[in-house]
Amino acid sequence: MKHLFLIFMVLCATASAAQADCYADYKAKQDNPLRLHYGVTEVRGECQVDTAESQLRPALQRDGWQLLNILGVFDGSGLEERRNSAGEYFLRY
Repeated sequence: MKHLFLIFMVLCATASAAQADCYADYKAKQDNPLRLHYGVTEVRGECQVDTAESQLRPALQRDGWQLLNILGVFDGSGLEERRNSAGEYFLRY
């Protein structure tokens, strides 16, 4: 029984780590005056475009931004190559 519990705990920890390693890059805009930005955000839960959109849209709206589109989702291996392009919007939302 202890072995089953240990295996269960290891699987849970592995699943949590895998879920935390998901990011999305996106484009957003503000009107009057027109401003555009490219950003990168962490996605919690399923690593899918729909999940990223549902999390990001309200966060951007609170600051007066409108989500234009999610460009894609990716794991941590693609994170650093996007840091400079995202600038101040790197993991801001």
